[in-house]
Amino acid sequence: MRGRSIILGMAAVTWLGLSAASAFGEDRPRRVLVCEAAGPSTTRGVAVGAVAGGVMGNAIAGRGNRTAGAVVGAGLGGLAGHGIARSQNQNNQECRYEYQYL
Repeated sequence: MRGRSIILGMAAVTWLGLSAASAFGEDRPRRVLVCEAAGPSTTRGVAVGAVAGGVMGNAIAGRGNRTAGAVVGAGLGGLAGHGIARSQNQNNQECRYEYQYL
């Protein structure tokens, strides 16, 4: 009889340990896929676009409006450069698996 109560006691302790582990399962790390842009930042695209747009705006504008043409061209060129650099960065992603606590 004594051996039977020891076995039942061990089974109860094991069952309690397993149920506690499943109740606190959120402390275990989980494998998560993380993706990041791998290309250069859009800052370079904005700068190149602004310079090119400013030069083109200055050249296209009439004689009295060269400064305004350069400013408008720089703004539009910067927006275009940002859009081009951003579209190129979306295609280049580095993905890896990490273990995180959720």
